[in-house]
Amino acid sequence: MKIHELRKKIDAIDSQILDLLNRRAEIVIEVGEEKAQEGLDYYVPQREEEIYDRLTQENRGPFPTSAIKAVFREILSACLSLEHPLRVAYLGPEATFTHLACMERFGLSTQFLPVRNIAAVFSEVEKGNADYGVVPIENSSEGVVSHTLDMFVDSELKICGEIHLNISHNLLSRSGDLKQVSKVYSHPHAIAQSKKWLEANLPNVVLFEVGSTAAAAELAAEDGSVAAIASELAADLYGLKVICRRIEDNPRNFTRFLVVSKKAAAPTGDDKTSIVVSIKDRVGALYRMLEPFAKNNINLTKIESRPSKQKAWEYVFYVDFEGNVEEERVKRALAAVKEDCLFLKVLGSYPKGS
Repeated sequence: MKIHELRKKIDAIDSQILDLLNRRAEIVIEVGEEKAQEGLDYYVPQREEEIYDRLTQENRGPFPTSAIKAVFREILSACLSLEHPLRVAYLGPEATFTHLACMERFGLSTQFLPVRNIAAVFSEVEKGNADYGVVPIENSSEGVVSHTLDMFVDSELKICGEIHLNISHNLLSRSGDLKQVSKVYSHPHAIAQSKKWLEANLPNVVLFEVGSTAAAAELAAEDGSVAAIASELAADLYGLKVICRRIEDNPRNFTRFLVVSKKAAAPTGDDKTSIVVSIKDRVGALYRMLEPFAKNNINLTKIESRPSKQKAWEYVFYVDFEGNVEEERVKRALAAVKEDCLFLKVLGSYPKGS
């Protein structure tokens, strides 16, 4: 009887929560009307982060602090859809890890637009068909996604955010029976990241590389002898069963994704900046490029070289560092770098991902 009474109390609280959600939605609609009149952006990531931070600090328990962002991400996503449906292009198809990163950042009420390649993500945003684009940039095990880097040389889009996603690989098939598997399909990175598990558990199975983990799941749905290395979202979407979860060799397997837009992000006080630089081919050129950052106490977090594609053996460097282009120390460093380089382009300053 006590459980019955407690459940009645829970039901009453749930009804109160629903009422408050609708009251919040009504106010959000008013905010949207004001934004439309003043020509303001509908989506303000900084405002979302302020909400998450405030609620985290106010939480007195026992509701877990770790769940606050997940719950309110969906509330904010649903409310934003009442102001202006947000459109986000990403490297598809559905159920790829880029798709998961999109949902992690923007919530399920966003309109997600899967496209065939990274160039198409940039194109959709440049044409105005999408408000934002999400592309993979590097994996903690497999390294950088070079094609994404190359896109930034000619594109006018800005990096306005980053997403860090813990990648968990699962072996999926129609039957869910490991003994029936004779072929395994997946993206080359997923296969490489699960190499030890595959060698130990499927040493005689033939491995096939395909364009995405989602494409592998689609093939597994068509053939009972095929297993796919993919996400649990792919299992749900393609009607597959999980043979084994978390088969990746490294449990701390993260992929970093970039959010691109036509507009730059506002400073937050805890930002990162990305630039691309082409330097003169001479002794000490790389040292001269890096020295201004050290002199201005700026921490570099990444440096990557790529062929310039303009001249043989000429390279451009992609550099990430802590700080925002609005800071004086960053301005001083970039001014010094610009004096001694052939080309410098700021790709964007944006909040650090977590």
